[in-house]
Amino acid sequence: MELGNISKPTYGPGPEAPGSSTPGVVTMAHGFLRLVQPNPLPIELINFGQSQSEFTRDDIHELLLYELGFLVCAAIGVLFIILVPLVGCCFCCCRC
Repeated sequence: MELGNISKPTYGPGPEAPGSSTPGVVTMAHGFLRLVQPNPLPIELINFGQSQSEFTRDDIHELLLYELGFLVCAAIGVLFIILVPLVGCCFCCCRC
């Protein structure tokens, strides 16, 4: 194994990401994420040294608007988690 010049190393382009065996699924997942979250994260609002009492209503409103797509998806998921077993139970128990 050759080490080369240790005091002045030369760096190559680095490892490449492996090709996906399912490009359709990857494209669909990226499309969904672009649909749910089209806007970039408002970095200027996030300051980890800031206490929660220093957030204004406008800051919280802007962060909630940023997360609106994920909140809608979570609400639909919770609705399905509750609704599907309930409908299944009704079909099972009330087979009139």
